Amino acid sequence: MTSGTVKVAFEGHAAIMTVSRPEKLNALDLDMLKALSIAADEVEANTNARVAILTGEGKGFSAGGDIKAWGGMRPEEFGHAWVRHGHRIFERLATLRVPLIAALNGHALGGGLELAGLADIRIAEEQIKIGLPETGLGMVPGWSGTQRLVKRFGAQVVRRMALGGEIFTAEQARELGIVDLVTTSGNAVEAAKEYAGRIAARGPAALEIVKLMIASASGEDNGSAVEALGSILAAKTGDLKEGVASFSEKRPAQFKGEW
Repeated sequence: MTSGTVKVAFEGHAAIMTVSRPEKLNALDLDMLKALSIAADEVEANTNARVAILTGEGKGFSAGGDIKAWGGMRPEEFGHAWVRHGHRIFERLATLRVPLIAALNGHALGGGLELAGLADIRIAEEQIKIGLPETGLGMVPGWSGTQRLVKRFGAQVVRRMALGGEIFTAEQARELGIVDLVTTSGNAVEAAKEYAGRIAARGPAALEIVKLMIASASGEDNGSAVEALGSILAAKTGDLKEGVASFSEKRPAQFKGEW
């Protein structure tokens, strides 16, 4: 299925999301952000999906936010319609119930790196470049580049990209922990599918729980992981069944402390 500028396909237990604006090196605009949100909902709704892959069409993964999309916005519009809206979409993808692999088939710069950064695993082709060039335009990273990326890659690495304007090769990014694996040119998606197979072979419930636990341990969530885990546990108890039954039958609940 295609949701505007994002294509979604399912292969076995893997969901493959492809950002599709190749003529602009998959630069992100408001329509693409909306399409990413729709794609995330589609992946969540597919109970057969155990892992997801995010990649780009053509020669680029994503060149970041399209300057033409935000350059003319008023400051308040930029803050709300662009930055905060983008944050909500990125958080939606970061908190998918299934592990997410970013297959970096091309450069991931600015918002493109922030998009890749929300994945659980990153696989990069050897020819790509990675960086946060925003300050060279008088702008700052706005979609968690100074927040999530610091938690995941470390503050010093982000300083080098955001303050020093350093652009890293795929191999340099692997050495710095920005990407997990480097593959040959044109092979990122296949390598991601192979890794996805490893993930999909493991227990789906355990994968979902571990992803929530890691998010909590790394300080990336606002307590939602703890509440999600607690709710899943409560939903399996005999007490909940009794509570629902008593409500339906209009009688006092007789709880027994049953797990």
